[in-house]
Amino acid sequence: MTYFTKLLKAFGLVSLLVLSACATNNKLYYWGDYEPIIYDMYANPGAADPQTQIEKLSSTIQQAQNQDKQIAPGIYAHLGMIYAQVGDMGLAKEALNEEKSLYPESAAFIDGMFSRMEKEPQP
Repeated sequence: MTYFTKLLKAFGLVSLLVLSACATNNKLYYWGDYEPIIYDMYANPGAADPQTQIEKLSSTIQQAQNQDKQIAPGIYAHLGMIYAQVGDMGLAKEALNEEKSLYPESAAFIDGMFSRMEKEPQP
């Protein structure tokens, strides 16, 4: 199992926990296509290839901005992980830093991701 696969699985678990914790009041955040992407990633492996995920997550972020809504926790982190998976470390770091900026409580998790990214050889 590769580093990114392990990291994606760990991130997926955390994402599902965040989704379930925030499900009681979805009006606080804009979720867009995030939940279906997570579902496809685990229920239908291969259905949510990295480029499709990047496009859908980017669209979700743009829609949230257009509607002046707060993007849901985990979306920028997920986008950062997908960018890292395809080898675009600049965009990965940018998205992960945005997650950390919007949700300071994610700092320990994001910093751990940065640490592991620096140690792991890139694809």
